[in-house]
Amino acid sequence: MRWANYLSTRSSLEAAVKEVVEKNLESLQTKADLGLIFISSAFTSEYPRLMPLLKEQLPETALIGCGGGGIIGMNQQGKAEELEQEPGISLSLAHLPEVQVKPFHISAEQLPDLDSSPDNWCNLIGIPATDQPQFIILADPFSAKINDLLQGLDYAYPNSPKVGGLASSSLTGSTAGLFCQDRFYQEGTVGVTLSGKIILETIVAQGCRPIGKPYRVTQGERNIILEVEELDSSDPIVNDGIRQSPLEALQNLIQSLNEEDRKLAQNSLFVGIVRDEFKQHLEQGDFLIRNLIGVDPKAGAIAIGDRVRPGQRIQFHLRDSRTSAEDLEMLLERYQREVSFQPTLNSNAAALMFSCLGRGEGLYGKPNFDSRLFNRYLNIPISGFFCNGEIGPVGGGTFLHGYTSVFGICRQPD
Repeated sequence: MRWANYLSTRSSLEAAVKEVVEKNLESLQTKADLGLIFISSAFTSEYPRLMPLLKEQLPETALIGCGGGGIIGMNQQGKAEELEQEPGISLSLAHLPEVQVKPFHISAEQLPDLDSSPDNWCNLIGIPATDQPQFIILADPFSAKINDLLQGLDYAYPNSPKVGGLASSSLTGSTAGLFCQDRFYQEGTVGVTLSGKIILETIVAQGCRPIGKPYRVTQGERNIILEVEELDSSDPIVNDGIRQSPLEALQNLIQSLNEEDRKLAQNSLFVGIVRDEFKQHLEQGDFLIRNLIGVDPKAGAIAIGDRVRPGQRIQFHLRDSRTSAEDLEMLLERYQREVSFQPTLNSNAAALMFSCLGRGEGLYGKPNFDSRLFNRYLNIPISGFFCNGEIGPVGGGTFLHGYTSVFGICRQPD
């Protein structure tokens, strides 16, 4: 297995495509079975021309990709670069012996009913669950019904990792674009399944830290939390019998914070939902982070950006640039400890990075932060784009995230 990536900043589409293909093939030194293309939304008007140009030079390579308000790749100095709101094309090519590569495009109308059997979802993708495929998914933010798709894929392929993001556009709101083989799409989802001798591992950096104690939801409906009970932070399965409105719990929590965190809570407060109901000792990464979207002072209720049900555990979280950096570094350190392979640049592994448009230089105040922090721990080619939403697993399920950087690490089995 070999991977290569190159990021071109040429303003001519023909020149940029020619450059990324030539540089990658020169590095790969063999045939390419898979190509992943991310193109800046500065080229929006030329999206329909992209795949014919690529297929002309890579006729036998399976290709998928999308447009982004920012793209990520390896520059001519061999360093990761996050190109935000500037013209650019990032192409990754991979030689994948003993790996079955199957690209696909799905429209929302093709999705089975959520009550359908797993076989209907497998027939849609065209891969049996026994092949244990691994998914890279790129979707239109408006037309894909992405949450239904992820729920269906988790149902049919429960042990298969799934990473990706929602195509994005520039700040001017230009059209998002999806690419699969020789076609340009403006709706639905494109993706690729990888089956065989390949491993796709994930890091989901949501950039938040928990504050206060965990709570169990005792009353809730739809996305509204009506009542909670406080849990013992040393044993967050056991409650201490105190029930209160979530707004009262939040007000008490804010009063206990230091001045810096109290200011941060005014505009960077989130709710984390515990996904593993059986895990006793909770850590960063055990929560699915969701927006706190409203409060009802009269009822003491809060509304969040997800459905809730009684029995779920939650905890309030804060997010800022320092927390985002520390969260990603902690996850990278954990991954490095737990995984035995030794990657080297342009060798047998590569990474895909799907980062929120709200991160990047706007969050950190300097460019290339997440990608170069990643390369400090894993010196392998990295590519990707800035998304309208990021796709990655938390607690055994696959979810659409916000303000997150999701990494998919593709490597050979040990």
